[in-house]
Amino acid sequence: MGSLSKSPLARLYMFMLWMPMLLELHVLDGAVAQSVSSYGKQGSDLGLQVFLQMVQEKPHENVVLSPHGVASILGILLPGAHGNTKQQLLSRLRYNKKGPYKMLRKLHKALTSKANTNFIVIANALFPQEGFNIHTNFLTTNRDNFLCDSHALNYNNPQQSADFINGWIKNRTKGHIHSLLKPDMLDPSLTRLVVVNSIYFKGMWKSRFQVQSTKIRSFTGGDGKSYKVPMMSQLSVFKIGWANTPDGVKYRVIELPYHGNHTSMFIAFPSERVTPLSTILPHLTTATVHGWAKLMRQGKIRLLLPKFTVEMEMDLKGPLFALGITDIFIKGKADFRHLSSEPIHLSKALQKIKIEVNEDGTKAAAATTAILMARSSPPLVIIDRPFLFLIRHNPTGTILFAGQINKP
Repeated sequence: MGSLSKSPLARLYMFMLWMPMLLELHVLDGAVAQSVSSYGKQGSDLGLQVFLQMVQEKPHENVVLSPHGVASILGILLPGAHGNTKQQLLSRLRYNKKGPYKMLRKLHKALTSKANTNFIVIANALFPQEGFNIHTNFLTTNRDNFLCDSHALNYNNPQQSADFINGWIKNRTKGHIHSLLKPDMLDPSLTRLVVVNSIYFKGMWKSRFQVQSTKIRSFTGGDGKSYKVPMMSQLSVFKIGWANTPDGVKYRVIELPYHGNHTSMFIAFPSERVTPLSTILPHLTTATVHGWAKLMRQGKIRLLLPKFTVEMEMDLKGPLFALGITDIFIKGKADFRHLSSEPIHLSKALQKIKIEVNEDGTKAAAATTAILMARSSPPLVIIDRPFLFLIRHNPTGTILFAGQINKP
């Protein structure tokens, strides 16, 4: 298994697997949060643009994406890029051209601090072909900033290589993620490097939905049909408000905090039942989400929210191409001279996600019990039609997940 001969067809693969359940993260030091928030938001904005590209293609389907995952995998590739290839990445990520790595390192540490190890596991790794020459600076930058492991493999044996990578993922995610790669994804003659970014979330609602309150109710899907779905229910205090798109479309926003209040799920849906969800999506940015906080007020409501599970795998090449990140995919244009002296280009950019939203969480607190005993009849908010959800790490403004639910 000697060194490979240089080939203009050599390929670079990157894969992302995100398998969240419910999420809890802990508070950050204020100074750190302020310094990293711009990078969390900027990377998230690119990921949200990718999400919007996807929902345009699938307006009546469930779609889920990790904006932070998109930014992370491109951030891993960034120190290897040069010239126009690098400029396209910096421009779309809106990172400082002098080098964003100090802030990216702080952001990564903020999301993977020791206080969060029971709730969030992020794993990054480089898997080069045996004998493939990777520049030391590229490896060092990714090890220092993204805690990237590096393991050389023999892609002439695709099954063995896929098994090794999948085993690494399973081990690093505490057995929650079992497989990502299939052997037929690896071309023995062309594969030079596989870049993997994976994450597992498990957390708790601040105010838990009681299982006995979940009932089968009607949900009008994006296709206009009525479906019977399990609808969770609870009486509690939530932040809720109304917002308007630049075109004047009114929609409702609700914040569901996770335990600790540092991570929240935001849910948005049009005020009018006849208004399609697609009308409120085009203006979605991290600034939009930040603006919701000014519009929302705390109020006691009876919230009915469907349980849902979404699992999907998507190729990000098309959306990234449409957004102007093109050179990394084009043989002869991709310039990764700081990664390797061998000409390589990106063949696949895959993200696989499974997200489950259910009643699980912490036990009801005393304050919740008191609310449940309130005498007044609170407003009823039923999310029984297509909706948008976002999971945001509030101290940094990082959008961890974005989803469109048309049929729970």
